[in-house]
Amino acid sequence: MANTLLTRLEITRKAIRLFTNSNEFMKSIDRQYDPQFAQTGAKIGATLRVRLPNDYTVTDGPGLSLQDTAEQQTTLTVATQRHVDTGFTTAEMALSLDDYSERITKPKMNNLGGNVAKTIMLAIGETAANANANFNGTAIISPNANTFVTAGAILDDNSAPMMGTKGDRKIVNDPWTDSRTSTSLQGLFNPVARISEQYEYGSVKQALGFSWMRDQTVIKHTAGTFTAGTVNGAGQSGNTLVTNAITGTLNQGDIITIAGVTAVNRVTKQSTGMSRQFVVTANVLTAATSIPIYPAIVAQGVGGVDSQYQTVVSAPADAAAISLYTAASAVYRKSLAYAPEAITMVTADLYMPTRGVIDSARAQFDGVSMRSISAYLPGSDQAINRDDVLFGQLSIRPEWIVGVYDAI
Repeated sequence: MANTLLTRLEITRKAIRLFTNSNEFMKSIDRQYDPQFAQTGAKIGATLRVRLPNDYTVTDGPGLSLQDTAEQQTTLTVATQRHVDTGFTTAEMALSLDDYSERITKPKMNNLGGNVAKTIMLAIGETAANANANFNGTAIISPNANTFVTAGAILDDNSAPMMGTKGDRKIVNDPWTDSRTSTSLQGLFNPVARISEQYEYGSVKQALGFSWMRDQTVIKHTAGTFTAGTVNGAGQSGNTLVTNAITGTLNQGDIITIAGVTAVNRVTKQSTGMSRQFVVTANVLTAATSIPIYPAIVAQGVGGVDSQYQTVVSAPADAAAISLYTAASAVYRKSLAYAPEAITMVTADLYMPTRGVIDSARAQFDGVSMRSISAYLPGSDQAINRDDVLFGQLSIRPEWIVGVYDAI
């Protein structure tokens, strides 16, 4: 029986499943496909507005106390296009789907998935609004069980869900961190099956309230040279902290604290007794007089009344000292402990050309849209194909992400 040439639709359907399952980190985050991009004449452009969960305060006693719904939103840009382009022969296209998938599609999707995951990790890793590390003096050393358990407590204080639509909380470790952590946890009392997995695969699968994975895309962060700074003006609020001229620089992703500024549980509004951590959202030069931060400073109302979206007990005092969480210029691996709903990836349909195309297809699977095109290049007498993904990513709830630091 003669071979039948594979169609783009067959290949694309197989490719998108391989792509979606090619990277553990990408599998663990919220993924969405937005069909509005595909509607002819009703395209919404490259920017999506994302509504954030509303927050309310609770009133004591029978008296009515109406409050406004102050909705917050952020924007997500779907403008990153990544693709893999290859040449092929009709003989290769006459292979069985399984053969073609194993020889050609699988390595293509593995590399495309890894590239997309790296892009998301680089964008998301520096948004983590919390940090936890195991210190020896001021030096960061490898995390232990307490480091990860504490990361879970930080997520609790920030009202991160224990279990959501994408499953339970996750930890994505740098491979070296995962290796060191697996070794340190082998002696703990755990179910025999879990210990066996650590022994057989050299990594932790599920422990300490998290599902664990390792990924080469985990970032290495270099802290700024910051050594000193103070607040300029009492009672500040919002996402910009006005300061006196700081000494040293701050890098995007650095974590700072402010003397006397205590965090609150995001649900109960009660003090956690811990300093509120703020992530620096853009690079700051030495001698700068303001620092962009997240979350916003939102303090109690007059008389100690709870506030919507409250993050701290009270606003910083004038001249309050600012501290960098790590030593100046520290370099470390930044693994992430997070609730999957904190991070979202959105894909959209790409335009389907008709001129100069031999075959084309577009498919959606598990929140991902992919386009595949075959064409012929007369100038080189070559048949080519390309597989494209158009996507965007956003850290919707940075307070639901904890950077877990490890020594390089």
